[in-house]
Amino acid sequence: MKLRQRQVDFRDRCVAALDERGNTLGVAPTGAGKTVMLSAITGHYIQQGANALIIQHRDELVDQNRRTFEAVNPRATIGLFTADRKEWGYNATFAMIQTLARAGNLEDMPAFDVVTIDEGHHAAADSYLKTIDTAMKRNPNTKLLLVTATPNRGDKKTLRGVVDNVADQITLKELIEARLLVRPRTLVLDIGVREELRGVKKRANDFDMSAVEAIMDKSVLNDRVVEEWGKVAGDRQTVVFCSTVLHAQHVAEAFRSAGIRAAAVWADMGDASRRETLEAYDRGEIQVIANVAVLTEGWDHQPTSCVILLRPSSYQSTMIQMIGRGLRLVDPERYPGVRKDDCIVMDFGTSILMHGSIEQDINLEGKGAKDCPECASTVPAQCAECPICGYEWPKPEPEEDEPTLLPAGDGEDAAPSVLHDFVMTEIDLLADSPFRYENLFDGLVCIATALDAWVAVVSYYGRWHALGGGRMIGVKYLADNSDRFVAMAAADDFLRIHGDSDVGNKAKRWMSQPCSDKQREHLGLSPFEAIGVTKYQAACRLEWKFNERLIRRLLENSMRMAA
Repeated sequence: MKLRQRQVDFRDRCVAALDERGNTLGVAPTGAGKTVMLSAITGHYIQQGANALIIQHRDELVDQNRRTFEAVNPRATIGLFTADRKEWGYNATFAMIQTLARAGNLEDMPAFDVVTIDEGHHAAADSYLKTIDTAMKRNPNTKLLLVTATPNRGDKKTLRGVVDNVADQITLKELIEARLLVRPRTLVLDIGVREELRGVKKRANDFDMSAVEAIMDKSVLNDRVVEEWGKVAGDRQTVVFCSTVLHAQHVAEAFRSAGIRAAAVWADMGDASRRETLEAYDRGEIQVIANVAVLTEGWDHQPTSCVILLRPSSYQSTMIQMIGRGLRLVDPERYPGVRKDDCIVMDFGTSILMHGSIEQDINLEGKGAKDCPECASTVPAQCAECPICGYEWPKPEPEEDEPTLLPAGDGEDAAPSVLHDFVMTEIDLLADSPFRYENLFDGLVCIATALDAWVAVVSYYGRWHALGGGRMIGVKYLADNSDRFVAMAAADDFLRIHGDSDVGNKAKRWMSQPCSDKQREHLGLSPFEAIGVTKYQAACRLEWKFNERLIRRLLENSMRMAA
């Protein structure tokens, strides 16, 4: 598996921090390929003869992370330490923290050169601290790597004392610019309660949600939310974040009263009932799902293309988590016929006005580091909030020419309604990719090959479709989008995973060598027509020729599914 350049940068920065300081935290949101990067960093040390312990907190993560690790490090030996299997002595051991942290198991744990913790914000919990302490006693030179999307915990426990630096932080903005997440369209709506919400007091971890409920949970306001949603997102699957259980239930009732299939989920409802509700939402039987504090993290539903915020967020990280639920691209194999080009974010509270929208996050590329005045940890220079202790740097006063909220109506007092400050930087994936894409049919088809696999991006009925195939894979439909570069990103990732990145490298000699006689014959070219055609160009044309019929069939099926 070949890493994207941003993943390579993340790996190299974490390795440099581990070599210099012995510990580090890397922050990467959903869509960045966190497990791939975690595997690459750990694999770097295994290649040097180290042994590694990789810790997870859920059973499904053990299997998921192990499979990704194997793809990134195919030569490493792997053991498991779970309730069913207790294996030591391998290059890498994947462990469940609940099993590992038991006293008898910790006593038997051997020394490790590297300890890697997925969802690293959990490392402040007692079970993790005991495990880390045991590892350090066994080997004082153990390198400690934490990787997470959400470093700041709701219980206010910080990572101070666990790690003392942040090697890198990938932002949602970077992923959106790279077409690895969809673009958010952010709407800020004032339904007459903004000033009241600004008066709500903070408690230990968040705003006083009972006070928010008293302001927001009124039938007239819930009906207005449904009305405004219907104007801009009435055909979209939607997740709503509410202040309390009653608020979530009443919001769901308001949607149902308007004829919308809606339901609510919350922490204390039965596991079976919550699972059935979420499965119904996943099947498309429910259009709107209201929740309180259960879908903020650890839940992904790719077709969700609208997020409604009916509660303020005291932390920007919480706001970004909620908005992130709607930014995932759609896998066409999992959700055939579902199309998603963007995500509408409707904020009826004060979160975006308080923190600034995620579009305003600063790209950290090459910006250096700074020390947190609260915990003295070293973090990337453009962090607005310390990922280790939660300290928030004062926000600079906006310049006069900075983008502002535009009023919804006429007059100076009109309520702000739409954020117009998003600037999308187009990433040239053709230049960034390690593979060379060849244009066919005046650019209507872009195709690349890496010997073991190939990809094609095809313009068909006004949309761009990505398809890929290989010797042991068959031909697969990968993605479609109105944006060519989103389809290109899906194709490029497929080729990185399934292709031979060395053979497909742009710098390889076959990229410029004349096509062979056999290639020329298969393409039906005369010696004169073959002048200037390289081996690589011929290989791309042959991939299209051999697979065109099946590609056309998959394209026609995708259009029927979407109809």
